[in-house]
Amino acid sequence: MKTYRPWEPHQTYLLPPSTKDWLPEGHLAHFVLEVVEELDLSAIEQVLQDADPRGTRPFAPRMMVALLLYAYSVGVYSSRAMARETWTDVAFRYISGDAHPHFATIALFRVTHLEALGALFTQVLSMCARAGLVKLGHVAIDGTKIQANASKHKAMSYDRMKETEKRLKAEVDEMLARAAATDGDEDAEFGPDKDGTELPAELARREGRRTRIAQLMRELEAEAKAARTLELKEQAARAEATASEARDDGERKLLERRAAARDRAAKAVGGDPSVIPGSDNPLLPHHAVPHEKDGTPKAKAQRNFTDGDSRIMTTGGTFVQGYNCQAAVDEEAQVIVAQLVTNQAPDTEHFVPVMDAVRQNTGRYPNTSTADAGYWSAQNAQYCLENGIDAYISTRRRRHEESPNQPAIPLANPDAKAAMDAKVTAEEGRKIYAKRKWVVEPVFGQMKEVRRFRRFSMRGIGKARPEFSLVCTAHNLLKLWRNPAK
Repeated sequence: MKTYRPWEPHQTYLLPPSTKDWLPEGHLAHFVLEVVEELDLSAIEQVLQDADPRGTRPFAPRMMVALLLYAYSVGVYSSRAMARETWTDVAFRYISGDAHPHFATIALFRVTHLEALGALFTQVLSMCARAGLVKLGHVAIDGTKIQANASKHKAMSYDRMKETEKRLKAEVDEMLARAAATDGDEDAEFGPDKDGTELPAELARREGRRTRIAQLMRELEAEAKAARTLELKEQAARAEATASEARDDGERKLLERRAAARDRAAKAVGGDPSVIPGSDNPLLPHHAVPHEKDGTPKAKAQRNFTDGDSRIMTTGGTFVQGYNCQAAVDEEAQVIVAQLVTNQAPDTEHFVPVMDAVRQNTGRYPNTSTADAGYWSAQNAQYCLENGIDAYISTRRRRHEESPNQPAIPLANPDAKAAMDAKVTAEEGRKIYAKRKWVVEPVFGQMKEVRRFRRFSMRGIGKARPEFSLVCTAHNLLKLWRNPAK
């Protein structure tokens, strides 16, 4: 008879094994541990050192960071799944050093140090640059809509909020009136062990929903006021800038009066810009609540009950409650050199902030940049011209069968749109612009399809931004791991 190789799954070891031998040489887990050893985690360690020294000792921060980076690299985002993998997956068990942090511990570590974890993006990007994976010869920009941790069916318009609050208030008042009318039957209604002051479940649900709607209405009204105030201030600033270039005193005085009127109107509205989601970074675009001239929300202005910072956006012909995630990708090795998250659906306003982020992260602008028609504006073209970026931004949606039949026109042409259109459709321009499809678009495919990041785990734009940064860090980490010269 044929004999088989020995198999003893319950065999105990005479000597303790080395967990390093559990994985083959060159495995991603080995690489993640090597990278984490080089990272500056002082921001995380300082928080841990400042905490109360009493109680259970925390897990080593480098182990927790390595666990999160490896999990994000292989498409595991749930803290419960990570905790489970430390028992069942050899690579997770090797990274954790055969420790098994509870899922609540992993979740608390991630949310407590989310900003510091998001900031690791620039450190890993620097490693990629030192490895020669970032050349900045050509950087392509694109955006994708990623679903928020909220349902679009949990959004309600301002007009409907007012109607629903009024209806719920009437229902609550009616229920209270009925309860008051039956005070004599308290024992029969509430039971002998209760004093009759407890809210019935039905009443509590209605009152709680009415309170939540009232809160959202106040937030929506405050944001609408802030949006109107910013709009008036921007109009005043434009009028002042135009007045300084006026051809005569009459025109200058008219523009100055217009600027002063806008300033007075802004003060009268009295909105506070700090209430706008993402206002901590005023350089990034944000969704302005649709508002009337007096600063009140328009009837169709919406707010989501679960994640109030997210917005309804279209992607692939469908509507999602989500965020607009932007990425600038270097052609050399598909390394992400800049990324950001906003709740503004159109892409046009993101071009300048993304390019500024590229310069901030790498020290300079790219030589060439490509972007689809969603990013076209004369202002973006002028920005590229002023900063020495050879830009190829499509001015319209194009058919695949279009043939190059126009010569390139310098970008300094007075008609910027015609100039850019001719530049992109010229034979050389078409070759350069075509690179965009295989430089930046596959990156989002890898995120969403390979690593299954299709929905944020956390709520609010303040948490969505570092979470997406962590996703992009994992992407760059994989590019660095696959670099043959590492």
